[in-house]
Amino acid sequence: MTHRERWLRTMHFQSPDHIPDQEFGYWSDTLVRWRKEGLPEWVTDDGKAERYFGFAPAAGVPVNQGLIPGFESRTIEETDEYVIYIDGSGVKQMVPKDGHSTIPKYLEFPLKGPEDWPKFVERLNPNDPERYPKPADWEAWKQRWARPDREIPLFIGAGSLFGWIRNWMGFEGVALAVYDHPRWMHEVVDYLCDFLIRTMERALNEVPGIDGAGMWEDMAFRSGTIISPKMFDELLVPRYKRLTDRLREAGVDVVWLDCDGNISEVVGLWLKGGVNCMFPVEVRGGSDPVAIRRKYGHDVLMMGGVDKTRLIEGKKAIDEEIARLAPIVEDGAYIPHVDHRCPPDVSYENYLYYLHRKREMFGIPEPQGVASDQSPEE
Repeated sequence: MTHRERWLRTMHFQSPDHIPDQEFGYWSDTLVRWRKEGLPEWVTDDGKAERYFGFAPAAGVPVNQGLIPGFESRTIEETDEYVIYIDGSGVKQMVPKDGHSTIPKYLEFPLKGPEDWPKFVERLNPNDPERYPKPADWEAWKQRWARPDREIPLFIGAGSLFGWIRNWMGFEGVALAVYDHPRWMHEVVDYLCDFLIRTMERALNEVPGIDGAGMWEDMAFRSGTIISPKMFDELLVPRYKRLTDRLREAGVDVVWLDCDGNISEVVGLWLKGGVNCMFPVEVRGGSDPVAIRRKYGHDVLMMGGVDKTRLIEGKKAIDEEIARLAPIVEDGAYIPHVDHRCPPDVSYENYLYYLHRKREMFGIPEPQGVASDQSPEE
C-alpha cells in the first residue's frame, strides 16, 4: 500500500495495512539535548528529524498565502540579555539571547483597529503573481505532483480566519475588537475567507487529487477559546462553511485545523463549518481524543492526542498512554502522535521507546535503512 493510499484509507474509516507513521515536530532545544544523548549531529531541524526517524512523507501545494510584501524584518535594540526586533508580519517583540526556546514577549502589533485595515489589507492581494511559482516552475511542479499514480498524499494550506488576526493584533487587541468593532471584525473575517478561496482557486482547478487541506487557528487556552462559542458561531462558522464547501467541490473532503489548548466547546462548531479533523488535540491543554470521539463519533477525524507529558514520565507512562488510545486507533480516522512539538523535558531514550512501542502496538513496520549516523545529503 502506498503512503497516499494508507493516509486516505485511514482518514475515511477504511482499513489500511497500518496507520500512517506521523509525528508533529520538536522544539529546537529538544534536538540540542538529544544530540548530546545519541542523536546524530546532522539532525538539526524537523525536516532532518523526519527523515532520520523514517516518518511517512507528504507534499504540499506551493501557494503563498502570506503577507506580500512582508514587513521589513529589522533589529530595534540588542543587549547581552535580549533582542528587540520587528518580524516579517510587523510584530515588535523581545526574545532572550540565552538560547532556549520560548514564546517572545510581544511589544507592539501592526494592526490596531479599523483605521489600519485599508493599508494593511494591501498586503493580502489574492491576485499577486507571487502567490504562485513562476509559470515554468508551476508547470514543472504539476508534472511531478498532479499525477494519478502519485504515491504520497498531497495537501493544500487553507490559511486562517481568526488565528492570523490574533497574530496581527495580539490577544488583547483581537479580544477587544470583537466587542468594540464587531461590524469591522465581520468585514475582516469575510475578506480573509474570500482571499483564501481566491488564492486556492488556481490550484483547485489545475491540480487534481488534492488529498487534504490544513488550517491554523491557535485561538484557545486551557480554559477555552478567546471568543465565546456564541460569537464563534456568528463570526466564524458561516465563513468556514463557505471555504470548506469550495474545497469539497474540488474533491477535498478532509479539512484539519491546528489549534492548541482546550477546543472541547467548539469542536461541534468546527464540524458545523465543515472542518472535520482536529489537530493536535492537546491533552494537558484541556482536549482529549477519547472524549471527542465518544461525543462526536465518526463525524470527527483526529491527528495527535498523545500526551507529551507522559513521555517525560517514562516507559510505564508511555505504555499506559498508548494503550489508552488504542480503541480510537482501531475505530479509525485517527493518527496518534505527540500532541505538540516534543519538548526538551523528554529524553532521547524515552522518545525512541515511545516510537518503538507505538509502532509495535499499531503494526507499523520499523523503518529500514533510514536512521544512520550519516546525513542523507552526504
